[in-house]
Amino acid sequence: MKCVDDFRLRLGQHELVPIVIGGMGVDISTAELALEAARLGGIGHISDAMVPTVADRRFKTRFVKDKLQQYKYNVANEDKSDVQFDLALLAEATQMHVGRTMEAKRGGGLIFINCMEKLTMNAPKETLRVRLRSALDAGIDGITLAAGLHLGSFALMEDHPRFRDVKLGIIVSSLRALQLFLKKSARTGRLPDFVVVEGPLAGGHLGFGMDWAKFDLAAIVAEIRLWLAAEKLAIPLIPAGGIFTGGDATTFLENGAAAVQVATRFTVARECGLPDEVKQEYFKANEDDIEVNGISPTGYPMRMLKSSPAIGSGIRPNCEAYGYLLDANGNCQYIQAYNREIAVHPDEKKIRVWDKTCLCTHMRNFDLWTCGHYTYRLKDTTRRLPDDSYALLSAEHIFNDYRYSKGDAIALPERG
Repeated sequence: MKCVDDFRLRLGQHELVPIVIGGMGVDISTAELALEAARLGGIGHISDAMVPTVADRRFKTRFVKDKLQQYKYNVANEDKSDVQFDLALLAEATQMHVGRTMEAKRGGGLIFINCMEKLTMNAPKETLRVRLRSALDAGIDGITLAAGLHLGSFALMEDHPRFRDVKLGIIVSSLRALQLFLKKSARTGRLPDFVVVEGPLAGGHLGFGMDWAKFDLAAIVAEIRLWLAAEKLAIPLIPAGGIFTGGDATTFLENGAAAVQVATRFTVARECGLPDEVKQEYFKANEDDIEVNGISPTGYPMRMLKSSPAIGSGIRPNCEAYGYLLDANGNCQYIQAYNREIAVHPDEKKIRVWDKTCLCTHMRNFDLWTCGHYTYRLKDTTRRLPDDSYALLSAEHIFNDYRYSKGDAIALPERG
């Protein structure tokens, strides 16, 4: 019986352990987690979701405080079109986050950054261009384009000196999405170096409707692989979503996948950015504690724990400090929902908003507990402690369990 270590991912001149840790934001996939993946010979992701906020947390900068001070006059205004990001400061924050991570890299693996198109930031094209190009400037090994079709993203980078050399990939959930991306990107004369195929069991935002349960990752991967073969396109495919054991990963590799992308198991790693008390909530979760709902202002369905404090929260929109989901006109679906509830309940001191959530604030505060479908199985990957909590795991332990385990076996940590 084979295991993941019997395979290798080849990207250009690099030969890698075919394990990719997904880019979970906001700073859930920390630099420390990504660095461990690279040290062990795989690929780790950092995320550029809310990167000024992440820089403030990591490097004690004042990007958020200064932005709030600049737009404080607008806090009570329903119109958020004035609230803009300073592009030079956005570039500085991105270069700081990426550059410091790359300086610390050791081992033969790679560090990629996950870049979400849905972070529109009241200037979708301009802010996306800055985030992409600043990551290239700071020496990132690769960029994974996420949360959107990214039909113009290659064009935003094509005149950058590293455009032909850095590893560029896209996350899709269907053959149709990949075909659209390839068609729009064709004029740049560059194919993606890899394609992450994310299935319906993934955590966080999904590339499916509320009928997500009708879809199957293996079937989507097979369809895309056959189409690529017919088109004579040799693009490595990396399945993601619901790959919980080394045996799950090996099955995809035996069927032609170049690597697998995994994330849920790493949410309870010591190197993960979630607070320890939230990690315990993930361990304690049962299957019926997990839901897919429509509360994200992005319009995408989102998988999370039902007990997330963000669900039903009627917090005032914090666009002056954050504002990462403001569209090109300064609108956000949560602002609309919040203002609707204020109008309906003008005398209430504390309102509840159930249909949308302030994603920026709650992701920043780790109050929106996004998770993968198999989060309820995390308790089976560790040991229960005398106080009824669960032992956290090292990223190295989880990585090596994927790498060396066979079948459905899961290696428990040593007793402390």
